[in-house]
Amino acid sequence: MQTARDDRSLGDLFADLSREVTALVRKEVELARTEMSHNVSRLGRHAAFVAVGGAIAYAGLLTTVAALVVVLQALGLTWWASTLIVGIVVALAGFLLLQRGISALQWDSLAPTETIETMKENAAWAKGQRT
Repeated sequence: MQTARDDRSLGDLFADLSREVTALVRKEVELARTEMSHNVSRLGRHAAFVAVGGAIAYAGLLTTVAALVVVLQALGLTWWASTLIVGIVVALAGFLLLQRGISALQWDSLAPTETIETMKENAAWAKGQRT
């Protein structure tokens, strides 16, 4: 025969509470781990944009410097004009990629926001259970 829930001893109630709190903490840790993994993955992609943008901007800088050297060596328009135009375009592309990556990194957060919210809800629930 099963006893009513209200007929359980204080020890049984504490044992149930302990099991439920343990399960809750395990689930919260699992949620935090999953959320952090997702956030780190997204930040890694944005960091890759910054790295690629930096490399392209560096290539543009080198091209522009080469164009300036050609200008100083020979005042012929054919070499350096095309090199300078290509250098500016490459540098601009790198700058745009850098800006995109940096702005994306500024908006991302590693904080497990969903886990924080559920922990707040759990704390409110626990307070309600005490009364």
